[in-house]
Amino acid sequence: MQIADALLQLGASADLLSDGERASLDRDGFLFVPGALSLSKVKDINARLDEIAEAEGDKAGLEVHQEAGTQRMANLVDKGAEFRAFFTHPKVLAAISHVLQGDLKLSSLNARFALPGEGLQGLHADWGRLLSHEVFQVCNSIWLLDDFTTENGATRAVPGSHLWKGRMPGDEMADSKATRPDEQLLLGPAGSVFVFNSHTWHGGTLNQTEQRRRACHSYFCRRGQEQQLSQRKFLRPETVSGLSEAERVILDVA
Repeated sequence: MQIADALLQLGASADLLSDGERASLDRDGFLFVPGALSLSKVKDINARLDEIAEAEGDKAGLEVHQEAGTQRMANLVDKGAEFRAFFTHPKVLAAISHVLQGDLKLSSLNARFALPGEGLQGLHADWGRLLSHEVFQVCNSIWLLDDFTTENGATRAVPGSHLWKGRMPGDEMADSKATRPDEQLLLGPAGSVFVFNSHTWHGGTLNQTEQRRRACHSYFCRRGQEQQLSQRKFLRPETVSGLSEAERVILDVA
């Protein structure tokens, strides 16, 4: 099965996006998708993530990355059916396909919880310097497992910065953690998703509350790129056998 067939089988047709939504991805570099998960589904996912964090302890997230001031968990495709929506949601896949021109696979599926008083990141892009003639290589989606507010460490993004090919935050900012006047906080209720072109400059802000700010990141790349986490290497046979053919194509384990 080819990726185009897999997307259609999962219901991720291009007509799920309005002209305005495509324009938002093209112009701003990100798109808000409300209500992708029910609140009961969010509750189940958060409960499962707490179980994983408890079981893995200080090894949580090691498959990909650990970060001071956060709880990280990785390889989530292999750790529960609760997480399948993160790589099969039709509208999210349609938005990612729009950015990557139909050439996509899951690169990694991770969780990032910004802890109280922590979580501030420098502005960055999830890819190196993109040359003027190069097409976009990566696209991410942030699944809000708590409301994203102005106080609790919501992600910030600089609209249109995905179009600044050849430029990186460090080229013009003495401190990439500093606030920019043109940045925008990505705010929304739990269960929502922000799909964003990963060449857009973005970063987590400081969690000024006494509660964790929870999210999952479903990160995609072009099919010719190396995955951030090799699904072929990390997925157990019993996980693969429980997937549909279209899901296996999305994960590049078919």
